[in-house]
Amino acid sequence: MKSLASDNTSGIHPEILAAITAANFEHQGAYGNDEYTQKAIQLFKKNFGQHAEVFFAFNGTGANVLSLAAATQSYGAVICANTSHINVDESTAPEKFTGCRLVSIDTPNGKLTTAQIAEKIKGLGVEHHPQPQVISITQSTEYGTVYSVEEIKAISALAKQHGLYLHIDGARISNAAVSLQKDFAAFTTEAGVDIVSFGGTKNGLLCGEAIVFLNPALAKNFKYIRKQGMQLFSKMRFIAVQFIAFLEGDLWYRNAQHANTMAQKLAATLRQYPQVQLTQEVQANGVFAILPPTWIPLLQEEIYFYVWNDTLSEVRFVCSFDTTDEDIAKIAQKLAKLTESK
Repeated sequence: MKSLASDNTSGIHPEILAAITAANFEHQGAYGNDEYTQKAIQLFKKNFGQHAEVFFAFNGTGANVLSLAAATQSYGAVICANTSHINVDESTAPEKFTGCRLVSIDTPNGKLTTAQIAEKIKGLGVEHHPQPQVISITQSTEYGTVYSVEEIKAISALAKQHGLYLHIDGARISNAAVSLQKDFAAFTTEAGVDIVSFGGTKNGLLCGEAIVFLNPALAKNFKYIRKQGMQLFSKMRFIAVQFIAFLEGDLWYRNAQHANTMAQKLAATLRQYPQVQLTQEVQANGVFAILPPTWIPLLQEEIYFYVWNDTLSEVRFVCSFDTTDEDIAKIAQKLAKLTESK
């Protein structure tokens, strides 16, 4: 049965599999000393700027946690949304590896505002308080919403005003770029972001994320941090070659555009039923909705999805590069039957 619970449940894009296979018929240097890794790094520099420093990791938790570790000391604090992956879905890994306190902010749509952040920047220079060092935002957010370029620039300006760094959890950064119709640099490099955790797994890769330092000074000792954090892959070429296939052409765009388009089609389907209430603006590839509680298990018989909030009967659908019109049609057909039965 197909699943719209997460884009992590999707398969590997055939072009990614082909790239891995093509790289599997020769020997190359280990630990990034190979031609594929160097080529992938250059592709990231092309997208983010020649000054960018790029390191590859296995997964999003590793990319996020080690990004923060590079920009903090153990007496620090990281300001984030209450819905952020570092606060909710990465266990205590951020605290364990950085020693920092996570200062979370309640937000109805996953997005932080400068006013909210400013309230949490306090105790600077006071030894009795954790020192705010990083603002971490997710783009696109865990609610499928997207920060505008102007919003990121404003947060960056606030961070710089107080000597903080700005980190983006970009697990779904490609979906955000498609939504904004901007290149990656427009809302990262040019917006004053310091570090990006660049996601690939949720958009068609087998595995692999990139840590992109747009503030090169933060990358000075990162190779040691990555090794200490157990994210140094010996056969790194098999992560790198995926990013070559992803970035060299327009695969990243095609995959994300398809996922976003499917989310819009699903949202349009759900809006046809007065019993269903969309709870978030659909800007990327996620759709959040409140369903009648009795409908949820019956609808999950056709296609699986995630119950986001049991109390509210709010659910989450996440579309992927391999979500089809037939998947949306299954939901539409089941909703029609549920309505008729009433």
